[in-house]
Amino acid sequence: MTTSPIIQLRGVTKRYGSFTAVNGIDLDVQPGEIFGILGPNGAGKTTTLEMIEGLRAPDSGTITVAGFDAVTQVDEVRKIIGVQLQSTSLFPYLSANELMELFGHFYGIADPKQRASDLLARVDLGEKANARMEQMSGGQQQRLSIALALVNSPVVSFLDEPTTGLDPHARRSLWQTVLDVRSSGTTVVLTTHYMDEAEFLCDRIAVMDGGRIIACDTPEALIRSLPQDAIVKATASGNPAWTESALAALPGATSARLTADTNNTSIAIGSADVQATIVALLALADRDDVRLTDLASTSANLEDVFLALTGRSYSDSAEEEVTA
Repeated sequence: MTTSPIIQLRGVTKRYGSFTAVNGIDLDVQPGEIFGILGPNGAGKTTTLEMIEGLRAPDSGTITVAGFDAVTQVDEVRKIIGVQLQSTSLFPYLSANELMELFGHFYGIADPKQRASDLLARVDLGEKANARMEQMSGGQQQRLSIALALVNSPVVSFLDEPTTGLDPHARRSLWQTVLDVRSSGTTVVLTTHYMDEAEFLCDRIAVMDGGRIIACDTPEALIRSLPQDAIVKATASGNPAWTESALAALPGATSARLTADTNNTSIAIGSADVQATIVALLALADRDDVRLTDLASTSANLEDVFLALTGRSYSDSAEEEVTA
């Protein structure tokens, strides 16, 4: 990758009254990569994107996109970017093909009809060219939104949680669309709250929490930074008198988390030696007459990275933000 970032943020802050949505972040995005911004709802992901896109002005700091200032040269920035928002309102009585041609005219494309045909084929919507939005599935609507964001052959394409609300099959299909966009030469900046999506798609990831970037690296490097190689998980019948600190002291263990409900307790133990940890856990269960079910080990992932960085699970954090 080149040493000259296509997007650069320095000391960027955005406040809404007394609430600081983005708190002094620095960020570099390199040309040709899929760069992910990952965090729970309310972490500052969307606000960060909107400032880079020129939709909101930062209260302080600087933002450049392909050499243009995103605050003082907004028109220049908008000409070279494509944007797919979380929710898109389009003309309901126009077909996909008509929408694509309309956007082509907005951008002054030389041959909007051909451009529409090419892009619909690229996102696998050629057979839906004459369909209106209401006649498309959620995944097809999202792919159309991405195609519209590519009409002007952007240098950078911004995708804001593009798979939210889609079923697993539609999500996977859209992942391939994102990879195809990058393969065409467009840098992609992607926000998501799905850990597996970020791990699969992104060359690098910035993890945001509370308006700050708390880590930024490749998915592999973030996971390698963890003290554990894997997570040992199990369900204990009832509520045994075990503590997280006691489980974290088992052979091979590096951390532990207990989540109890009325009938069972879920166990997750970070381990640098899975065999030693499992043997010790089984011995503990036998000693205390506790029945374990669903015993398994999984490789460490980005969920574990978030837990290590913040002290709480990603899913719990997302729920807190939604209900706050």
